[in-house]
Amino acid sequence: MDNQGTGVLLCSAYFAPVQYYTKLISYSHVTIEFCESYLKQTYRNRTVILAANGPLQLTIPIVDGPRAKGPIRDQLLSYDYPWQQMHWRGISSAYNNSPFFEYYADDFAPFFQKKQWKYLIDFNDEIQQAVLRSIDFDVPVQHTEDYIPAGKVPLSMDDFRYAIHPKSHKQLEDSNFSPTPYIQVFHEKWGFVPNLSILDLLFNEGPETIGVLRSCVR
Repeated sequence: MDNQGTGVLLCSAYFAPVQYYTKLISYSHVTIEFCESYLKQTYRNRTVILAANGPLQLTIPIVDGPRAKGPIRDQLLSYDYPWQQMHWRGISSAYNNSPFFEYYADDFAPFFQKKQWKYLIDFNDEIQQAVLRSIDFDVPVQHTEDYIPAGKVPLSMDDFRYAIHPKSHKQLEDSNFSPTPYIQVFHEKWGFVPNLSILDLLFNEGPETIGVLRSCVR
């Protein structure tokens, strides 16, 4: 898929991967899909970090779990078990020795300490805003008020809602994205693992994050 429009249509995502953030910085207008049917096992409620034992998926539980269905805007966060504590423990363990963990930790720790969010999309939206502030990047972000079928997406807008996926067999080819290697905490053990959560890039590269993202755009 090629970047052709001036705007981009993306799904809601939980600490989205590097590829997702290259789209956020590459377009003058960003629209996040709030009205699609909720899709399980996607970046909408999961992120992938690099831990000592390799890539680690962190998944947000949704009320109704595997039976959850309906518009993503209606999906409720479940606090039935302490997933926030578990996620932050995993993130801290993975990145405590990274160059910039302490610098950014206070920006993201509240997302794992407070239970003020009711809906998944609101939680993801505030996380995205926090990440964009951390990389000092500002872009107009809008949300859909009605679902936009694939065949009715404006020509001025590139649709990546279903192209960026944690499962390789569902990931669509993206000729405008080529991961730029950077030093990761466990690089001596695993080599470079591409397209992890934006947290991996941010904690390892800090202020250079925006430069790395731009270098990934072809």
